[in-house]
Amino acid sequence: MTKQKFFFLLAMVTMLPLQRVCADPAPLNFQLSIIDHTNGGGRHRTPVLSPSVSIEEYTLYFDTPCDGCELRIVDEDGDIVYSTTIPSSCSSLDLPSTLSGDFELQIIQGNFCFYAEIQL
Repeated sequence: MTKQKFFFLLAMVTMLPLQRVCADPAPLNFQLSIIDHTNGGGRHRTPVLSPSVSIEEYTLYFDTPCDGCELRIVDEDGDIVYSTTIPSSCSSLDLPSTLSGDFELQIIQGNFCFYAEIQL
């Protein structure tokens, strides 16, 4: 009788749907600010394209290139707690795991600052 229960239990377990263990990276919705209005920050003939970046835990994934741009993490007081230059051909970048809380992620691209709220 125990063999029948074992095979029944085994059959039931194999029919259970499997869940995906790792989460998908969440896309960041950037807003735009102009750093220096006197340095060509007026109207542009073409729209300024926001970078396509997503985050999963402490890893940023770049869907569009941000080569040579400055990346900053700013805390709630406006202090820069982390800053780096995004290397060429970079598809992902690990942020320091020592950071935790709510931050503003900034990508400085020339005269433009793309910023989004993140939680680490």
